[in-house]
Parts: sequence; structure tokens; C-alpha cells
Amino acid sequence: MLGALLLSLSTFAAMNVNKIDPPFWYTGMQNPELQLMVYGENIANATVAVDYPGVTLSSTVKMESSNYLLVYLKLDKNVKPGQMKLTFSEGKKKKIVREYELKARSMKGCEHMGFDASDALYLLMPDRFANGNPDNDQVEGMAEYKVDRNDPNARHGGDLAGIEQHLDYFSDLGVTAIWFTPVLENNMTGGSYHGYATTDYYKVDPRFGTNEEYRLLIEKCHQRGIKIVMDMIFNHCGVEHPWIKDMPTKDWFNNPDHENNFVQTSFKLTPHVDPYTSQYDFNQMNDGWFVTAMPDLNQKNPHVMRYLIQNSFWWIEYANIDGIRMDTYPYADYDGMSNWMKELNEEYPNYNTVGETWVTEPAYTAWWQKDSKLSAPKNSNLKTVMDFSFFDKINTAKNEQTETWFKGLDRIYNNFVYDFLYPNPASVLAFIENHDTDRFLGETKNLAMLKQASTLLLTTRRIPQLYYGTEVMMNGVKSKSDGYVRCDFPGGWQDDKWTAFTAEGRNKMQNVCYDFYKTLLNWRKGNEVIAKGSMVQFMVQHGVYAYARQYEGKTVLVMLNGTDAETTLPLHYYKEVLKDTKSGKDILTGKTISFEGDLKMTPRESLVIEL
Repeated sequence: MLGALLLSLSTFAAMNVNKIDPPFWYTGMQNPELQLMVYGENIANATVAVDYPGVTLSSTVKMESSNYLLVYLKLDKNVKPGQMKLTFSEGKKKKIVREYELKARSMKGCEHMGFDASDALYLLMPDRFANGNPDNDQVEGMAEYKVDRNDPNARHGGDLAGIEQHLDYFSDLGVTAIWFTPVLENNMTGGSYHGYATTDYYKVDPRFGTNEEYRLLIEKCHQRGIKIVMDMIFNHCGVEHPWIKDMPTKDWFNNPDHENNFVQTSFKLTPHVDPYTSQYDFNQMNDGWFVTAMPDLNQKNPHVMRYLIQNSFWWIEYANIDGIRMDTYPYADYDGMSNWMKELNEEYPNYNTVGETWVTEPAYTAWWQKDSKLSAPKNSNLKTVMDFSFFDKINTAKNEQTETWFKGLDRIYNNFVYDFLYPNPASVLAFIENHDTDRFLGETKNLAMLKQASTLLLTTRRIPQLYYGTEVMMNGVKSKSDGYVRCDFPGGWQDDKWTAFTAEGRNKMQNVCYDFYKTLLNWRKGNEVIAKGSMVQFMVQHGVYAYARQYEGKTVLVMLNGTDAETTLPLHYYKEVLKDTKSGKDILTGKTISFEGDLKMTPRESLVIEL
């Protein structure tokens, strides 16, 4: 009796509109469809009317929860910017009128230029880089969390203001693009400092700053010629997202009954390509949750996918981001993600997205790249994939002496042999470490090996990605916790005892390391040989791995002694690129390298020689 009475009362409860996603939209988009997710008490029962020239109501979709209503609108090609009136009616009892803004785009889709092989991406975690505004360390109304720099897994207070205050540092170092780990709201108990548990797709986390501060930071980066890559997550959100507390529909998530029947992903991505895979294995990999705090979104639901697609377009238009890094790319529905990439490439033909494809076999990585013959007739439409094979092999090679058969840098030679599998090898992102791995230095201070790996990274036929702090020899391993490879950048906090942002603050070895990166990064900036050049690699000889980059008559020869011993190298191996050149300049030291007679190389020496 009481249940029936409560149901009756809820039927007549007041209707309200609390939130509309996206908060505003843009005219002149190629796709005329606009999905509005309206959230508010009992809004599902509303009748919707739109009053604006050039905009028509296509449909409304009532969700299983009475607090959601999807409104689909069609915007004519020539619709003008302005305030659109939306009316929500509940019979004759109540009407709610909301004005919804349609904005003019700041530039055409084709004018948004993405990142490519001419760039060097610098990955940083906003919480761990610099605290420019201590006032936002604690934000009233956010879920319980602590700020404790002594706890490697707590929030540390870094923010967008801290990044902005050190833009001179990036300019001096020579990076051309910065990839932030996610900046969107993570209103999670415990803080979710890393950002990978989104609770609001249209709001920067207040502990980092505001939407407007994010947009202005990007504008200031652009003034310095620095691009911004935004980290996005379509596979999952945070368990504190309103969608979990009040599910729009049961199929908004995969395996929604997480409290009684939690299904975790296997983390094994092979079912995508395995010709013998079972449906059970595929479903567990694709539909299982990452962890209990990260619910798995169902991209097979067209309404979910439309919401996510629009969100990515909104951030491109609003903040003018220059690229997207998509987290856990293969864990989301293949067809949904492929369609997203197709739409994005059509709207922004010069844009770029890199997908996190964590597999170490080149054939599998290449399977994910746009126009791959390996996945045909399917097409991911994903332009850039991550070269975990390179990462895996360089981190094995650093502990070995290079031999002519598979040891040391011969592993790198063999990695590049498989570039025939990629439709576009120059659009593969390479790295030696990131926020999910041990730092390349581990618990050592092996500067010679770091310089060798980074020379390779920054001169080969890839898009290179660096990890914050490596230029000042930050190290650490994951065996303690993820927090130990995500330490605070020295000098980013007012009470830090020393700073790595200035030469005076760094010690001698750190300055040697920093100056190495600065020299190489500024040299490759605008260097078309590195950005566009072809590549010729040579088999390992006398412990040395060598390759040449060539473009429009210019040649750069890279030579790496992958051993701990001095070696003497006959140069006739490289006659086809040296031709009759008598000498060249090593850009790392400024020294002249003679090609007359044999070449002596010191242990772990790296040479980048302009001919």
C-alpha cells in the first residue's frame, strides 16, 4: 500500500530541468544532428517544443529513469548563432522554458591542425607538475579526499595555474605539444588525482581550475607555438558519475549489476584479432570493467556514443585543443569508436587522435591503424597508434650489450623491420616511458643509456612522446605504487627545497641531461628531415646501430654504440648515404665528425650527424 502511494506521488512530482548536456553548441557543423541530454526530476514525461529559425525537433527519447530525456534536434546548414528557446511541458500543469545558446565557430573544421611527426609531445600530470593556486587544493562540496604530498597516491595540489606559470620552461626546452592526463571533473572519494574516472564530461575539475582557465591556458600555449593534446576516456567513467547513481537505462553500461555481479575485464586484447577466440573471452575483455571505480560504458548503445562523440567535438570547438589521446582505446566497442573516428576525420580532416593500444606485437598495433590491410574490410579510422613494441624493446635493450643477433639495439632494428605492416609509420607514437610504466631510468642514474634511448626516440620515423621530469633525471619504479613514477616536479610547490625549473636549481648531471634534451628538441623543431624524411636503417655492425633520415637532398645520420666498450667502425657500410662526404657535424656536441678512415666511438656514444 505504501509503495503504491509513493509511486503515485512520484508520478505527480514536480518536473524540473537541472542540467543540459552539452551546455551550448555550435553552428556550421557538418552533422546537422544535435543530441541534448536533459536531466531533471520527472523530465522524461515532458513534451518538448523548439522555437528557433532553422532548428527543428527530430525526436525525443524517454529513458528508463524518469529523470532523463534525450532531445534530438536538426540544425539547418545556415542556422545563425543566437539564443534558442526550448519549452518543456507537462500537460497543462507546468511549462519550463530554457534558453539554449548556439555559438559561432571560431574557425572552420579544416583549420584545426593536429599534431604529427614534426612535434615532440611532453606528457605531464597536472596534479604532479606545479601548484600555482593553493586556494583550489581544497574545494568545498567535492567528495571526500585529502591533499597530502607525503602520500604518493593522494592528491598533491598541482593545477592549471601551475602549468601556466611555467610556460617559459616548455619554450626553452623546445617541446611543441603538451599532453595533460585528464583534466575533467573526477569527483571521487579518494580524489582520483590521475583523472581517469570522469564524473562530468563538460567540466574541468575545480581542483585544477575552471573551463575558462583551461581555454585561456591553451590560448597562451598557442601564442608560444605549443599545441595541447587532451586526454579523453570513452571506455569508462567514474563510479560517482550521476549516471551510476541514477542510470538513464540499464544498457547505458556493460554489466550494470556491479554490486552483485562484478565483471572485470581480462586486460587481454587478443580477442580482437584472434581467429579462434571464444565469445566469452571477447565479451569479458570488451565489456568487463577496468576496476570497481570505473564503470564500463556501452558504446553499442547509439545514445551513449552520440553523447561521447559530441563531447569530443565540443572540447575541440570550445577550448581549441589540438589533438586527442584516447585512453584504453581497444576496450571500447570497435564499431562505435570507428564511427567516431570517421566523423571526426570528416569534420576535422587535418586533426589527429592517438589511441592507447597497449600491445607489444607490431602486427597487432598496425591492425589498429587507419586503412590497415590487416583489419580489412574493417577500418578503425584511427590515424595514430602507440608503439608499445618500441617501448618494450628499448627497455629490454638498455640492460644488454648490442650484438648482431637480437640483443641490445638490434631489437630496435628488428622493430622497425615490421614497419611494412603500418599504413603510415610516421603516424605512430613512440615513447620510452609514460605514466603507467616504470620510468626509463628505473632506480638508476644511467645518463648515457637515457641519452641514447632519447636520441633514438627523437630522430627516428615516429611521433615522439616524452614524460615530464625525465629531462632532469626523475626516476622511479611501479613496484612500490603508481605514485612513485608520478612524483612531483621539483620546484612546482612553494615549499620545495630545490627547483628543477632553473639551471641554478639543478645539479651538474641534471643540467647535462636538460641541455641534451634542449639541444635535440630545439634542433628538431621545424626540421623537415626529421618530420618528413625517409629512413634507411643498417644492420648492427661492431655493436653500432645506424640509420639515416633523408629529405630533399639533406641527410642526417644517426649512429648509436650500443655497448659499454669503445668500438672502431669501418664506414664503408654507410657509403650509400655518405657518398663522397668527407665530414659532418654532430648536433649534440657541435663537433666535426670525419668520414675519412674508420670511426671510433666511445661506450654508449650517440651521434646525430648532419651531412
